[in-house]
Amino acid sequence: MKIRILCTLGPASLVRSVIEGLDRHQVDLFRINLSHTPLEAVASTIEFVQQHSATPICLDSEGPQIRCGLVDGEVVLDRGHRIRLTSGDAPGTSRELTLWPATVFPALRVGDVMGVDFDGAVLQIIEVDKQSATAVVVGSGRVRSNKAVSIDRKPDLPALSEKDLAAIEIGAQLGIEHYAMSFTGSADDLALLRALAPSGCHIIAKIENRQGVRNMDEIVEAADSVLVDRGDLSREIPLEFVPYYQKAIVRRANRWNRPVYVATNLLESMVTSRVPTIAEANDIANTLLDGVHGLVLAAETAVGMDPVGAVEMVVRAVRAFERMNDSQLLDEDRLPAETSA
Repeated sequence: MKIRILCTLGPASLVRSVIEGLDRHQVDLFRINLSHTPLEAVASTIEFVQQHSATPICLDSEGPQIRCGLVDGEVVLDRGHRIRLTSGDAPGTSRELTLWPATVFPALRVGDVMGVDFDGAVLQIIEVDKQSATAVVVGSGRVRSNKAVSIDRKPDLPALSEKDLAAIEIGAQLGIEHYAMSFTGSADDLALLRALAPSGCHIIAKIENRQGVRNMDEIVEAADSVLVDRGDLSREIPLEFVPYYQKAIVRRANRWNRPVYVATNLLESMVTSRVPTIAEANDIANTLLDGVHGLVLAAETAVGMDPVGAVEMVVRAVRAFERMNDSQLLDEDRLPAETSA
């Protein structure tokens, strides 16, 4: 079985030389994350990649998630401070932040607690109307642009956003045959995407929240492939349990003979360093030993300092897995004489 490599494209990799470098390492799928790609840039991004590579492209929906808007650098929010939340497009400040999609405001309730970013500020809603809300900071923190927002009481949002619907139409016009559904909650979500995407396309179900975990059987059965996004899953499930949920989802996908991929923090240190940690190498090895069919690089190739180097490291890890897995038993006489691929 060939281990597939999926790469997220972004500012660091949307360069001809980088695309060609990723191609040389036989990357299997390029991922365009709609959460970080403006709708007006979707067509031009697809066309740019298609001009320089024959590697298939996957459009990854933003789905029913909430994000903050742009801020200048970062905003520091101190405990006890009040802040206005709106649906505008003005840069955020310590007095006012934007949230999108705008449909989140009618779904908010007084008392809702929201966390901004993985280790950012924690806010509690004290006033709300159809287009804005007021919150008090209950946990100090920093807020950066376009970061995910989690709410303790999950608001009811559509499985596909208006932006997703428009992007799927663009993808169909430009020949895109792979689509990923973020925060897949049920088989019905996948049926919706399948009805909108081109006939015969490949649908990847991303399991990354509690609802997806609860309904994993029907999701795996209805999907063409499954992707475990550990980052977003850790927003709803305590961090220490995420590895066990990963293993459970991988086992379920293997039982249904569905290819399964794992994403988030595989080589996070390589966003800013040319060398990964031993813990990251160990994580990749154990993930492969669990029976996954592919690995997904996100920030490492989208905004990292060396996207091609990150892929090269994954290739080396995969080769080591194939070599050592075939040996069945490790002993001193069989250890590799060299450390490079």
